[in-house]
Amino acid sequence: MPPVVRFAPSPTGYIHIGNIRTALLNWCVTKRAGGRFILRYDDTDTARSRQEYADAIAVDLAWLGMVPDVQARQSERMALYDAAAARLREAGRLYPCYETEEELERRRTLQKARGLPPVYDRAALRLTAEQKAAMEAEGRRPHWRFLLNHRIVEWQDGVRGPAHVDTASLSDPVLIRADGGYLYTLPSVVDDIDLGVTHIIRGEDHVTNTAVQIEIFEALGGSVPAFAHHNLLTTVSGEGLSKRSGALSIGSLREAGFEPMAVASLAVLTGTAEAVRPIATLQDLAALVDLSRISRAPARFDPAEIETLNAKLLHETAYADVSQRLSALGVGGGEAFWLAVRSNLVRLADAKTWWDVVRGPVAKGEQDREFLHRAASLLPAEPWDENTWGAWTQAVKDATGAKGKALFMPLRQALTGLDHGPELKALLPLIGRERALARLGA
Repeated sequence: MPPVVRFAPSPTGYIHIGNIRTALLNWCVTKRAGGRFILRYDDTDTARSRQEYADAIAVDLAWLGMVPDVQARQSERMALYDAAAARLREAGRLYPCYETEEELERRRTLQKARGLPPVYDRAALRLTAEQKAAMEAEGRRPHWRFLLNHRIVEWQDGVRGPAHVDTASLSDPVLIRADGGYLYTLPSVVDDIDLGVTHIIRGEDHVTNTAVQIEIFEALGGSVPAFAHHNLLTTVSGEGLSKRSGALSIGSLREAGFEPMAVASLAVLTGTAEAVRPIATLQDLAALVDLSRISRAPARFDPAEIETLNAKLLHETAYADVSQRLSALGVGGGEAFWLAVRSNLVRLADAKTWWDVVRGPVAKGEQDREFLHRAASLLPAEPWDENTWGAWTQAVKDATGAKGKALFMPLRQALTGLDHGPELKALLPLIGRERALARLGA
């Protein structure tokens, strides 16, 4: 059966390169096998979830070429969670607790002082009906915990290999807050069962959650998906990425002019056994993804690498793939111009700089006017092609004796206003004889 995966962001901020790493790994795994990709907005946190963030997530995925096969919002699926909670209560796996956060914190402090792990002691299970009624009469409202089986939960992790967690070392997790709101865990499992998710690929910070969720899958009678926990991206200094900080958000990388496949290539290949390099398409990238070849160590993400990958990607891009975008930038010259300048680009928008050089005017510095006048007199008649530059500079060399930098640099500076840039054998025919004569001062 083709895999069914899900990317489940909370729309509480703009997603960053670390979030998109998870989305891309899911996409690559499922699309290579002809499966389905689900975008599920985990928006049960009504206080922080915002529509503008959900809209931005959809834009970011589309920019990278990931269009979901199915979309879902947890805020529209509350009846499913209520039904699941009722089943767990009836089965004795969901029980009410009345401690305040302050009381729980005091209890954890005391356990630590005694050298014990700060695990919830299940005191609520010992409450009588009268004690519960008395607490509710005081105005206390219960939060609800899932009763773990206190066993070793094992699974074959797609990245980490054989994995296990002893749930006896964990506190029974709170699934429902005192205000009736659901935490992440129960809605996630219910949705995975209902939507037929077969593979859960996510960050390694969820490893412990996996044991808890497997027990909930089993308690609800659902099929347990295959799990894979990839390493996390960090900054160069080793710090984690956060949606709240806005650092390295996909929107900011797009606005900075980076190509989507440069971002995707770096997000996916960093921290794997594959060499980090620009990959032309998502299909090609998917062919490289092997979860078992992802490193167990955190992957340090260097934004400077995007510049390098972006440049390499543009240097290999065909004109047909950028022609419309060049037109939108006001860049003309067709394929001849693109082939002349692409090896000098870091971002596509840089092409406008070189188009302005072709069309002029260009800056004029201190120039040897006698040398330039002599060079202008030797300009051949049009039409020009890529051989014109070589023939002309040879004639200037023969006439003036100038050679090397003394020959080429004054000509480049006069023709482009710069001391660097694309090869003039390709650029000169685009500049044309009339503009060249004017810039040489003739």
